[in-house]
Amino acid sequence: MLRISRLRGIPRALSFAAIVLFAVAASGEAFGKTRSKKRTADFDAPITTNLRSAPIAPPVRFFTINDVLAKHDGRKAAGATKFAALNDGDVASDATPAKIRPQVSDEPFGLFTFRAPEGLLWVKWRAVEQSMRLEAEAIERCKVDAEACSAAARRFVGIAGAASTADPYARVKSVNRDVNQAIRYVSDFEQHGVADRWSSPLTTLAAGKGDCEDYAIMKYVALRGAGVAAEDLKLVLVRDTAVRQDHAVLMVRVDQRWLVLDNRSATLFETADVRHFMPLFAIDERGVNLFAAPYAARPMHESETDLMPAASLEMGGGVSELPFLL
Repeated sequence: MLRISRLRGIPRALSFAAIVLFAVAASGEAFGKTRSKKRTADFDAPITTNLRSAPIAPPVRFFTINDVLAKHDGRKAAGATKFAALNDGDVASDATPAKIRPQVSDEPFGLFTFRAPEGLLWVKWRAVEQSMRLEAEAIERCKVDAEACSAAARRFVGIAGAASTADPYARVKSVNRDVNQAIRYVSDFEQHGVADRWSSPLTTLAAGKGDCEDYAIMKYVALRGAGVAAEDLKLVLVRDTAVRQDHAVLMVRVDQRWLVLDNRSATLFETADVRHFMPLFAIDERGVNLFAAPYAARPMHESETDLMPAASLEMGGGVSELPFLL
């Protein structure tokens, strides 16, 4: 027995603390002996316990991701060892769970977009943007003096002006109809002798003809002039799987719904009506953006391949491997 008299010269508080620590150590030693006996019985294996050491922790169990997936699916993984069941609330990590990203975005088709790599589409869009800025000056002058402007500028001011006083839905419908009627569809090969060329609105109106990109670009600029916000407009490049052709349309957001303006129809469609469209690129004031879509192999749009060598396309250059992104 420990006697207080043997602790002469030590403050009483320290003496009391020493007694408490001695008692805790003694009880811990006894608890370790009990746990060691129970652990030996549980694992059917002898455990050598040092009576003066801390209790031995149970062996660590490891499991693979295949084991977890198999358990989740209610099946047994081939060659998998037995492991503790994972309940819905269990987490196989001590890290803070990441916030779950919403599965639907406010972009067209409910898909997320990300900035496309520099390439031919960026070159074409920047060239068109520069032409549109120059034409904007001519259009503003035409609003002041209609007699001093070109026929193309006068026609464009009329299209945008007629739409500017209408309600949002009627405005979009007016521009879609008037632009479709203002020019005649021809391919770029027929008009320019090249695979793909994008033209600015006044250039297209002066020629009186153009292809699907030219229609979409003119509608984009006309609706901006009619008062539609830039973030509500997207020039969208798609693969039309119904006819197996690349196509371009303008998409406009009205009352949180994306409407599709197609040069092949006066009707305004919603994205649910064009399930045969495989969205590839969305182009707007921010630049060229790729749709983050679940394509194992994304077909390249004609607008990004018109200058590629034919041999490259035949050898697989027309297919771009993209991951599923959400």
